[in-house]
Amino acid sequence: MSKTCLIVALDMPDLTAAATLLKKLNGLQLIYKVGSGLFTLAGPRAVDLVHKYGGKIFLDLKFHDIPNTVRNAVESAARLGVYSVSLHLSGGADMLEAAVSLKKRPLLWGITVLTSFDEKSFSRTGFKNKIERTVFNLAALGAENGADGVVCSPREAAAVKKRFGAALQIITPGIRLYDGGDDQKRTLTPAGAASAGADFIVVGRPVLNAADPAAAVRNILEAIQ
Repeated sequence: MSKTCLIVALDMPDLTAAATLLKKLNGLQLIYKVGSGLFTLAGPRAVDLVHKYGGKIFLDLKFHDIPNTVRNAVESAARLGVYSVSLHLSGGADMLEAAVSLKKRPLLWGITVLTSFDEKSFSRTGFKNKIERTVFNLAALGAENGADGVVCSPREAAAVKKRFGAALQIITPGIRLYDGGDDQKRTLTPAGAASAGADFIVVGRPVLNAADPAAAVRNILEAIQ
């Protein structure tokens, strides 16, 4: 099994809180996810802050639009110097191809089915297949059109890894140390996700809500290694 890397979700209310967390985690081998909450508030300053502490950035803005708009967004992200960006694979082949065509770009990680869905809620979205089949179909679309990786829950990671192998990186949110009963429906532990073949796990609340975030990160790193 290849090494699994840890991405910490920097889902903080403002830059001051983000800086406090970055100080506590400084020196640990991490990638940081900057999502829509912090980026909407602070914009590129959030990216600059993480770079100040030497961190790589997964810019998780889930681009989903017409091909030219997404291409422009990915090009802007490249100018910010981020490591990777997310986009919805349901945006289709033309959208993916437009983003892939950029000569200088971050890694493109395609969103399959959000981890907040279970089968009951997913059935109301209009997709005709169940979650696992939809994840598999969207992953195939990503692989065929140049995506570097796919974002799926750890529950689907093993099946995606078995089918696509090294052709697609597997990024799994929905990581919980135990069943916390929150808005994440399809979850696994860090060790479970790593065993399923995840190349990257995204962890937010188990670190952000910990009394000692650095200790929580070290425990997770030990579990996935």
